[in-house]
Amino acid sequence: MNHVQPHSLFTDFDISLFKNGSHYNLFDKFGSHVIEKDGVLGTYFAVWAPSAQSVSVIGNFNYWEGHEHYLNVRWDSSGIWEGFIPNIGHDEIYKYRITSHNNGVVTEKADPYGRKCERPPLTASIIQKPSEYIWKDSKWMGYRQDKNGLDKPYSVYEVHLESWKKKEDNEHLSFGELAYHLVEHVKSLNFTHVELMPIMEYPYDASWGYQITGYFAPSSRFGSPDDLKYLINQFHLNDIGVILDWVPSHFPEDSHGLGFFDGSNLYEHPDRKKGYHPDWKSLIFNYGRNEVKAFLISNAVYWMQEFHVDALRIDAVASMLYLDYSREEGEWDANEFGGNENLEAIEFLKALNKELYTRFNGIQTIAEESTAYTGVTNPVDIGGLGFGMKWMMGWMHDTLAYFSKDPIHRKYHQNDITFSLAYAFSENFMLPLSHDEVVYGKKSLIYKMCGDEWQRFANLRAMLSYMFFHPGTNLLFQGAEFGQTEEWNFAQSLDWHLLEFEPHQKMMQFTSQLNKVYIDEPAFYEKAFSHEGFEWISLDDTENSVIAFIRKGHNQENDIVVVCNFTPSPRDKYRIGVNSDKDLQEIFNSDLTDYYGSGVKNAELIKVDNQNSHGKNYSIEITLPPLAVVAFKHV
Repeated sequence: MNHVQPHSLFTDFDISLFKNGSHYNLFDKFGSHVIEKDGVLGTYFAVWAPSAQSVSVIGNFNYWEGHEHYLNVRWDSSGIWEGFIPNIGHDEIYKYRITSHNNGVVTEKADPYGRKCERPPLTASIIQKPSEYIWKDSKWMGYRQDKNGLDKPYSVYEVHLESWKKKEDNEHLSFGELAYHLVEHVKSLNFTHVELMPIMEYPYDASWGYQITGYFAPSSRFGSPDDLKYLINQFHLNDIGVILDWVPSHFPEDSHGLGFFDGSNLYEHPDRKKGYHPDWKSLIFNYGRNEVKAFLISNAVYWMQEFHVDALRIDAVASMLYLDYSREEGEWDANEFGGNENLEAIEFLKALNKELYTRFNGIQTIAEESTAYTGVTNPVDIGGLGFGMKWMMGWMHDTLAYFSKDPIHRKYHQNDITFSLAYAFSENFMLPLSHDEVVYGKKSLIYKMCGDEWQRFANLRAMLSYMFFHPGTNLLFQGAEFGQTEEWNFAQSLDWHLLEFEPHQKMMQFTSQLNKVYIDEPAFYEKAFSHEGFEWISLDDTENSVIAFIRKGHNQENDIVVVCNFTPSPRDKYRIGVNSDKDLQEIFNSDLTDYYGSGVKNAELIKVDNQNSHGKNYSIEITLPPLAVVAFKHV
């Protein structure tokens, strides 16, 4: 056996933290690191493989022969194999060949901590040179807390980089090209944040990035790690926060990935009832294993520390929380207390959020969580999971169902559009209209709407206005901003040619303006997650399908009155109660001709009178445009 020279980046303290699951900078130790030893440049490798009988590094430098460069196992029962190979360095490709104690099974694996991978379908890791990127976003990082806080405007553009825009040869844009085209687009639409669907290395395009094999590597489809830093830097220079989708819920069984890593269930739970996902045919992390917990939390830290990421949107949290998620009777076992909660996953999520919020200023974590689990956004120290926000799936389902109905029937479904306010303040909710709603035969947003072309666009504008003015924060998937007609297809570009047509052009103008009014008015975000930020005026005018409410910030003078007419009939002299005797003016109207609306609007100044209405001492008479949302502010 030709063992490579012994060398270690691990101290005894590192090993003790790793074993007890609280070492969250493991990327500094594991993986491949170019170093100098005894005056010779070479690469240090370290990999966790406790069930291994032997581990060797293979690559072009040894003709992929497994008997050339064996690593040494540490003496401390940590299961770590390590060693230094002289005279190999940056850009070399490599894998680990692992011979297991388990029946001599041999696996060839990419590096779990590899920072760069070959472009799929190739699967090896690449020795990555230390980053030479010089960040220029210190201003943003300094005031990020003011841009990314829960009392600040939070309007998110969700994007799938492979399909957002394609070139003539149907090749997607690189990180560098996106730094120009995507940044400009998001800025012109006035979104405050962009959310990138997973950009960690994934082998299979059709997984949209949610089946990850390289947790520490930005996908080489789009360029280098430094190219991604450049893209994020450009967003920050334009005052746009960056959210990454992050997937600690499951990983694929691809032979070069984390599954059956050292011939044992190392990263995945050994019990298939806890370790295998029937829906996604993928493996589930073993959250009770300290070293796995440290791997995942180190990974979250890595993206925030190395890439200046402002938030992580955690995918499929519901599937992590419940042992019976998507399983039939007999396919799951209760926890030690007889319940269906996955106690180990719950502890992992608490540790994750605690570490991230302690370590980084002004960041957020956002849970994609669809159940009634309580306290998702409560702080860990009062028993919560510690997330900053949670997706409001109930609002999304009810609202889409409502807008698909013919307005003539909406009077029977008023509760669908108002029910979300019964629980709106039980968590810090983000209202999502995400990629999941426009695939698999669900139709595009514009084609979910009811009516002829004009009505579809009017309904879509009304729905988005209601979404932005509803308490909480907002997320909109690519294409909705201009009324994409085709369902989302991960393999092709959005239909940008639609912008040659007036309705789509004006829809984009509308989205930009909607974001602007949302950002400009503190009443929409200062108390977005508090009862104090919302007051019903009227929710029971079912006959006319009209609702009216007030949004409030810290200063009463900034209160906004919002009125929604969800039928195609304009209403003249419609009376609503208001709290103040100050006159009002219309500050937003989704029916303007600029937006492809009919142009029904109110007078420059709306006089308040002393007539009692809706239990209030003052009231106004307004004109309600068809299928529209209007907003008023006291002068």
